[in-house]
Amino acid sequence: MIRLASIVLAAAAAAALAGCATGGAGWTTLVNGTQGLDNFNRVGDAQWSASDGAIQSSAGGKDPGYLVTKSSYKDFMLRAEFWASDDANSGIFMRCQDPSKINDENCYEANIFDTRPDPSYGTGAIVKVAKVAPMPKAGGKWNTYEITMQGKRLVLVLNGVKTVDIEDAKFASGPFALQWGRGTIKWRKVEIKAL
Repeated sequence: MIRLASIVLAAAAAAALAGCATGGAGWTTLVNGTQGLDNFNRVGDAQWSASDGAIQSSAGGKDPGYLVTKSSYKDFMLRAEFWASDDANSGIFMRCQDPSKINDENCYEANIFDTRPDPSYGTGAIVKVAKVAPMPKAGGKWNTYEITMQGKRLVLVLNGVKTVDIEDAKFASGPFALQWGRGTIKWRKVEIKAL
């Protein structure tokens, strides 16, 4: 009886570990520590590297740089763990219409920008679509974005606090992109699940 319990316990532990490695049932892991740069196309001037347990950038040219997914997504849940410096200008751009030209006019941008001159579209907002008040701060610590896009419903949850829950039908599908614009941004876990 004890041996059978040990076998069942070992099988459950193996299943739990397997779920973590793949992101769990239905989840696809695109970034896992320093692994995952090959899941994206690089667009723009950021100097991306895989070091210190994350994919990161703290330098680039005068224009922002992006890691753009090779696949397109319509309805999905996205989880991203990131660290941003206090002066970082970054974000997650979703349902992008032109994967070679990423901006807040042709994508939804879940912003990471604590020092944005207009804080109503700063960290926790969807730029030009959904304001946030008060604006949360992401600088100097690890954070988790949980994003759900299902049809025209768009929901952002930053560190367990819902910052956006709106309806907007401007963009229906497209790849998503991780941005470096200024400062330092690190991505240590990025997972997506189609809905």
